[in-house]
Amino acid sequence: MAKESMKAREVKREKTVAKYAEKRKALKEAGDYEALQKLPRNASPIRMHNRCKLTGRPKGYMRQFGISRVTFREMANKGLIPGVTKASW
Repeated sequence: MAKESMKAREVKREKTVAKYAEKRKALKEAGDYEALQKLPRNASPIRMHNRCKLTGRPKGYMRQFGISRVTFREMANKGLIPGVTKASW
């Protein structure tokens, strides 16, 4: 499990990116890079990192499900993810 502070930090980044999205877009179209640099660092979407919604694990993230590979495997084996079955041939 990730620390609660790491999860909270990521949520805070998401809010900051959403808050400044329109302003960043306008400044980029205008070519005003000096004003872009004056925005907060966390306003850039590149600084966001995908994390597992359940455990907060930063690595092995599966975009289609929004969870990490470890959590995905546990849930799939328990039959908690609809339409996902263990392969056997």
